[in-house]
Amino acid sequence: MFSLSPANQQNLTRFLKTMVQTASFSGMEGGLAQVLSAEMQKTGLDDVTIDDMGNVIGRLGNGRGPKLLYYSHMDTVGIGNINAWQHDPFSGITENNVMYGRGVVEPKGSLAGMVYGARLLLEAQTKLNGTLYIVGGVYGESAEGVAIKYLLEDWGLEPDWVVIGAPTDLQINIGQRGRLEMLVTVNGHACHAATPQHGVNAIYGAARIIFSLELMSAQLGDDPFLGPGTLAVTHIENIERTKNIIPDRCTFNIDRRLTLGETEAHALADVQSLLAKEGIEGAVEVAECATVSYTGKSCSGKKSYPAWLMDEKDPLVKRAGKSIQKVTGHKPKAGCWNFSTAGVYTSGYAGIPTVGFGPGRERRAHTANEYISLRDCFTAAKGYAQIARDMLK
Repeated sequence: MFSLSPANQQNLTRFLKTMVQTASFSGMEGGLAQVLSAEMQKTGLDDVTIDDMGNVIGRLGNGRGPKLLYYSHMDTVGIGNINAWQHDPFSGITENNVMYGRGVVEPKGSLAGMVYGARLLLEAQTKLNGTLYIVGGVYGESAEGVAIKYLLEDWGLEPDWVVIGAPTDLQINIGQRGRLEMLVTVNGHACHAATPQHGVNAIYGAARIIFSLELMSAQLGDDPFLGPGTLAVTHIENIERTKNIIPDRCTFNIDRRLTLGETEAHALADVQSLLAKEGIEGAVEVAECATVSYTGKSCSGKKSYPAWLMDEKDPLVKRAGKSIQKVTGHKPKAGCWNFSTAGVYTSGYAGIPTVGFGPGRERRAHTANEYISLRDCFTAAKGYAQIARDMLK
């Protein structure tokens, strides 16, 4: 059984506060990468490196034997309305053993726990019959799966198991819905706005499709564990800048969450059928992700991520669950995230056994006055240490 000393509790708290004070919006993770790399080296991890994309990689072990990967991302969403915050979102202020700040729940609480979980293993002189990797990735908020794909396919990391560090309230998550971003283009016929009867207004066509999508949203697939598929129109625009022209083109984006049994092809066909039914000229396609990391490394791909769900009898689920129980004193509840994580790649595409574990509650992520219990972060560190020892014994 691992125990986090008062000194290490103070060190974890200091490290977490420093991470919160280091703004790390998507594409701007460079400062945090330096902070994380330095703390990994200070903690005693082996061969700490930053790859071409800017991911920070620490290792415990010689790289041989079974490989366990602890993965979280470094970037955060923006702060939103600053007036909604009671504290400076980058202060890392602590009150009553609770720390406030942007990213403290998602993802920095988990990163702190992972690093100090490794510290516990080192202090206990735990012999691992395998290798533990701890990675802080880029672009987790805007392009989940991109960084982990690079690590596995280009950098050459081949984990046998993956633990995603994201808020689970110290329970164990075993799946999530997939995410698909679709771009719909509706075509019309331009004419002068003084004689609209001579044209075809693309915005009106888009409005008809959007109304039909709202009706369709109540008829999507459902899964008893992951929940229902959902869709939401999240952005609409007309590129015509002149205001006295009937627009001949209107585009809008759909955020589609895919439950088990739903596929990219199925979701695209649903929208295509609406266009045909309404007699509207247009097209639907999967939106493309094109990013340039803070290192200048560019990457691209489709914004399409499958749903995934682990069997509760899978060895990783069972063994990680028992490890968490040793630390918390209760059997963890198997759950799933509402949001998306890098598990869409590790489990959804690569088929690597994957679970999630971390401090903090999902509903507090991305909110104003985001906060986390430091006690939960300390418990998470012990949990990460215990999972590694039990998986690599």
